[in-house]
Parts: sequence; structure tokens; C-alpha cells
Amino acid sequence: MKLRSKLAAGALALTVLTAAVAVPTIPAVHAAVVADTTASSTSSSSETNTLSKSYVVYGAGVSSSLYSDLNDVMDVDSSYTKLTATGSDYATYINDGSSTTDSAMVSSVAITPAASGSGVKVNIKKYNGNSNITKVTAQQYAMVAQMAGITDITITVTANRAVTGESALTGVYKAFAADGHQLNSQNTTAANSVLEATQDAIDDNSSDSSYAGKLMAAVGNTSKEVAQKKQAGTSLTVVQIEVILKQQLAKQGISSKTTASQRTEIAQALLKFENSPIASSSTYVSNVSNTINNVKNSTGNLMSKAKSIINSDSGKQAVSWFQRLINWVKSLFTTN
Repeated sequence: MKLRSKLAAGALALTVLTAAVAVPTIPAVHAAVVADTTASSTSSSSETNTLSKSYVVYGAGVSSSLYSDLNDVMDVDSSYTKLTATGSDYATYINDGSSTTDSAMVSSVAITPAASGSGVKVNIKKYNGNSNITKVTAQQYAMVAQMAGITDITITVTANRAVTGESALTGVYKAFAADGHQLNSQNTTAANSVLEATQDAIDDNSSDSSYAGKLMAAVGNTSKEVAQKKQAGTSLTVVQIEVILKQQLAKQGISSKTTASQRTEIAQALLKFENSPIASSSTYVSNVSNTINNVKNSTGNLMSKAKSIINSDSGKQAVSWFQRLINWVKSLFTTN
């Protein structure tokens, strides 16, 4: 009778355990791991990559004595792999024909993997109460990273002194290289040109906290349509791309805030995107849709408070609860 009762209790526990797997918070932890593995293994065909673990990349111009303070700002712990972004890295990954020195590399970034379908989210954090990334916005970083072939990550950017922020993407690209992903240089060059092309419009509308999100959503939607047409066998001219961009700006309600010359500059950058391999990627359209959703309604520099789902408190709690349930089931069959 005692054994029969244990078996019955065990069967009930297994039923509960099976039902628990359907609860969203638990499989999300495991789904993040599976998604990362899948994306990594198919990166050559999809042109889109995510990370297998978390990285922090300090600018070479930052004294190591400040690393602890930077870690506190970016919520970095000992599980992060630590790298340094140099002037040589800038020349390699930004590839815009310009050069810079190690001392000029000040921005630091933390990059964590997130759940499949998360797209790219970016937080720009204040250092000692100061907003030291003075030019590039969180929304620009997010969309440019996605167009470079990166997805399902959260990026945190900060700097210990005032800098424009253009070099921060160097750290992101270097982390992906360290993780075993060779981002296509045509993709990164085209994406970097979008960063440059959108800067004038964002600078002109710096008093409108919602403008950057709306602009980058319009840019993302235009790139999505360009990719869809290319995959259907249709290549567009810069004039045709500008027509699409103008329509997307209107949908976001910012046509009057974006000049004709700014539209043309952005369209020319999007033509480079059309000619890059990622525009032919079968997964780009769905991945960029996720990032568009992240940026379009975001204001300011905090797009996500979440760390990697695996490293987050909720993720740890889910794993802990799951393990306790398994241990309880095992205890039913333990002989006293």
C-alpha cells in the first residue's frame, strides 16, 4: 500500500510537472538556450547571429581602475567575458575609412543574449549621474545592430566621460567575433552608413524624445520592404527607396520633421543595405520586425530593464522552482 501510494503521488507529480512545462516562464529559460544554438549553427545561411554568452567590452581609452564602476553601471558580474575595444578594432569593424586612437575609444558596452524573438534592445546608462553618450541614441544602436546581422540581445552602453558614442558598436561587433561569428563586412558597413545617415535628422529633432524611435522604426520598415522586394527578385533604385521611406515617415507622423536632403541621405544608405547580403536573408524580415517593435514606441535611452533571461532574477527563480519540483518528485521514491 505504501509503494502504491508513492506511485500514485509520483504519477500526480509528473502530471503537475508536465503541466508546468506549459507555463511560459519556465520554457522561456530553455528556449533562450535553444534559440542561441540554432541561430549560431545557421548563421551562414541566415546572415543573422546571436550570442552564446554575455560579454563586456571596455574602451581602450578607459583606465582599468574604472572597470568596477563601469560594471556597476552596466550591471556586469563575473560571468561576463571581458574584452577591450581598440583603435585597430574600430578600423576593422566600423570600416568607414577613418581611423582613431586607443585613447579615443571611451564607450564601453555590455551585451547579453535574450530570448528568441526579442530582437535588439539597447539601454544607454548614465555614469555618475551624467549622460555621457551625447550623440547616438539607443534606437539608432538597436536598428543598426540588427541591420549588421545581430539579433536577440540586450546592449547596455555607457562612458565615464562625454563622448559622441559612434565607436560603441565596435565593442558589439568585437564581442560577436569573439563568440565565433564572422559578421559580414558588407553588412556592417551598410549598417554603419545608416547610423551616419540618420544622425543629422536626429540632431535636428533632439528636443523631441520620441523622434529617434519613430525615425528608426521608419528606417526599419523601409529596410524590411526593400528586403522583401529583393527576395522576390526586384531591386530598387535610390529614388524608389526614398518613396518608400517617405511613406514610412508619414506613418510615423514625422514627415514634416525630416527634410528632403535628410531623406535622400538615408535612402542612399538603405541602397547600400539593399546591396548587402543580409537583404537577401530569409530571416531578416522577421528579425527586423522584432526590433522595429522595440524602437517605435520607445523614448529616451532605456529600452529594456531586463538582462539576459538566463541571468535575470525571474529566470533564476524559474530554474530554482523547476529544480525544487524535480527534487520533490525524487524524494517520493527515496527509501527512508
